[in-house]
Amino acid sequence: MTAALNEIRGGSATIIKDLSLPRFWTAGVQCAHEWNTMNGTHVLISLGGYIDVDKYRYVYFVFFLTLYVLILCSNGTIICLIWIHRNLHEPMYIFIAALSLNSLLFSTATYPKLIVDVLSHRQSISHTGCMLQFFVFYSLGGSDFLLLSAMAYDRYVSICKPLRYATTMRTTNVIIFLTLAWFLPTFQIALATFINAKQKMCRFVLGGIFCNNSVKKLQCVRSQTLVVYGMFIFVNVGFLPILFILFTYVKIFLAIYCRCNGSWEKAVETCLPHLMVLICFSCLAASDVIMDQMDSDVPKIVHLIIILQILAYSPLLNPIIYGAKMKEIWKHIKLLCHRVK
Repeated sequence: MTAALNEIRGGSATIIKDLSLPRFWTAGVQCAHEWNTMNGTHVLISLGGYIDVDKYRYVYFVFFLTLYVLILCSNGTIICLIWIHRNLHEPMYIFIAALSLNSLLFSTATYPKLIVDVLSHRQSISHTGCMLQFFVFYSLGGSDFLLLSAMAYDRYVSICKPLRYATTMRTTNVIIFLTLAWFLPTFQIALATFINAKQKMCRFVLGGIFCNNSVKKLQCVRSQTLVVYGMFIFVNVGFLPILFILFTYVKIFLAIYCRCNGSWEKAVETCLPHLMVLICFSCLAASDVIMDQMDSDVPKIVHLIIILQILAYSPLLNPIIYGAKMKEIWKHIKLLCHRVK
């Protein structure tokens, strides 16, 4: 009997020793870390979209740095010219400046991180940083579509209803258009970002170099709520603005065709840059949607090329198109170049 009691006491002492405070604390911390990881609140996401980053590290660095400097200089120049010169204080040029500002914000939220990544031994991003990139990318993308819609409406009123232009496109209305273009997508994408951030994650390697729709592939279960809400956002800030833009330009060209009073050249001069930007931006948006639907067996180089196009084309081509095709802006750019010389 005594021997049995001693054995029980020894086993109890062993159990108490195994459940000592340090071991219990360590186990609790590990459980908490695993829980946070599964919920995405404390995790590093590896960026697996690079190709031979160790071999081409400095090629990536020069490429991203060059693009970033060009985007800053070109868009900054457009904004400064429109800000300084009073003859450019018109609705159309204000919307162009807003587009350039969006390009600056998007590039600043993306390129510095890319430059740091290619110089690091491990390409990764925190879950919070990933959600921030997701939010900035899609909120500014939706804003660009709405700004292009406002520009199309401005051209429609200017060409088809010139007598009403002064009252229709007065300063108050321009401010309303800008406010809607910036805040309507912001609120919608903020909700989508919040829902995404709350999803549990089972995978931690992103098949890209920055966070876009591909973050949904990291989630354990693809939320049907997100799918439906994503379609709502796509229709609301993407599809409908494109239809509106196409409708306004059809009305513009039909009005000019019926009028035939020599304003065809003016219409082409003002509408062609907007159509070029719309086509470019729509192709990039389609590329993002297609990339989200791509299977994992698609070559990695294809993913990288599409992502680089999304990152570079719109922020870099917008100021080039507007600077070269809009006579008033081009005139001020030439004057600025002569002063520098």
